[in-house]
Amino acid sequence: MDTINALLEHPTVIKIGKLLIWISVILALIGFFRKLLKKRIADISIRYKAQKGIEIIGYALIIFLVILSFTVKNLEDYTVIIGLFTAGITFTLQELILSIAGSFYIFFVRIYKPGDRIEINGIKGDVIDIDSIYTTLMEIGEWVSSDNYSGRIVKISNAFVFKGPIKNYSMDFPFVWDELNILITYESDLDIAKSIIQKQATIFLSEYTQNSITKWKQMVKHYYIEDSKLEPSIAINLTDNWIAINLRYITDYKRRRATKNELFEAIQKEIKATNGTVTFASTTLQLLKIPEVDVQLKK
Repeated sequence: MDTINALLEHPTVIKIGKLLIWISVILALIGFFRKLLKKRIADISIRYKAQKGIEIIGYALIIFLVILSFTVKNLEDYTVIIGLFTAGITFTLQELILSIAGSFYIFFVRIYKPGDRIEINGIKGDVIDIDSIYTTLMEIGEWVSSDNYSGRIVKISNAFVFKGPIKNYSMDFPFVWDELNILITYESDLDIAKSIIQKQATIFLSEYTQNSITKWKQMVKHYYIEDSKLEPSIAINLTDNWIAINLRYITDYKRRRATKNELFEAIQKEIKATNGTVTFASTTLQLLKIPEVDVQLKK
């Protein structure tokens, strides 16, 4: 018994025992995070990469602890080395660490997912992939008008989720408000014009309006937000040149351009069918002749 007690009290045995305890804790944490990722991440590819990342970090920590256990002689040296190592790693790999932390934030908080349309770091596009380092977007805009794809695939570091606002077009409410301005002359019948615009908006947007009502009710229950009118609405603005009829309506975030085009075409046909009762306005210039000036010079 004395031999066993002496063996158990030997510094090397105690050091090995502590090392085994730490290794067991790290392995348990690896298993815990793997199971957690399996439950929270549906995409197989992303889940596999995240689990591999957890394993690599865990095994790197184990190797580091083993090296320290057999090279460091006292606690003071141990803490100094740990501090220097941590500071060096953090400074050197700060962007990478932020990106990995950002990927976990994206997965667990679910601020966006593949298929969502977002704007992040001034770049707008549809999310087509999320991995442990980057979010990949199919870019929208830039040199093309409206919400059309530019054709470029953009990779954005996940670290940007901590650095600025993230605009999500489709997370909880996959609809957006848009506006259409119809300009008519002062000689036009305003009531008929308003009736035409309201009628066409109701015809084309009724499905969006009905679908958005259910989603909006869920938004009002979930967030501290005031209720809002979802049906198409009209506002009038009088200018020096024309009457501007502003139509505000709700539409699917992916069909904003197509909806505006359909509305324009339908309203234009109906207004032309009024045979001049309602007339589109346009900027016109009237050139006036300079009056003749009779100049007589006195001698």
